[in-house]
Amino acid sequence: MDIDSFSIDVQTLAEMRGAGTEHTILDVREEIETAICSINESLLIPMQEVPEKLELLPHDHPLIVMCHHGGRSASVTEYLRNNGFKNAFNLEGGIDAWAASIEEEMARY
Repeated sequence: MDIDSFSIDVQTLAEMRGAGTEHTILDVREEIETAICSINESLLIPMQEVPEKLELLPHDHPLIVMCHHGGRSASVTEYLRNNGFKNAFNLEGGIDAWAASIEEEMARY
């Protein structure tokens, strides 16, 4: 992971998960979207609810922010970094890139 960047790609996340590296995936999509597909053990908090739920988020390990394609999660990552979460990283391409490259059997929308 490039620590100078505020984003990671799905291959890096898959490597982290495979190696058992401690991390939290924050999925900022809406419930209707997460019902279609999600990554196991993700923390599901819709984008608009993130500011009121900051206490649920870790500071001590990577916090990977994810949405459908990476736009909403980029905004949330910037918000989190501006509010003390220097461990926040945007997942490039979102769950769609994850489904296309990592979990190819995952439903897509």
